[in-house]
Amino acid sequence: MQSEKLAVNRFEAARLLSISLRTLDTLLACGQLRCRRVGRRVLFPVEELERFLRRDHPTQGEAKGTAR
Repeated sequence: MQSEKLAVNRFEAARLLSISLRTLDTLLACGQLRCRRVGRRVLFPVEELERFLRRDHPTQGEAKGTAR
């Protein structure tokens, strides 16, 4: 029986999303991603990463209203 992970650490979350750790931390600080703390560990539920990927993410130009 193969078990799927329910949550991953920062490094794994960044790798799964194909983003840098710095970008992951920015998304966390802006409230676009949520994590869970278990003791000293910071874990990202896999379900949360999937939810993040399903959402629309405007580019910087679209966010500022300058998209063409």
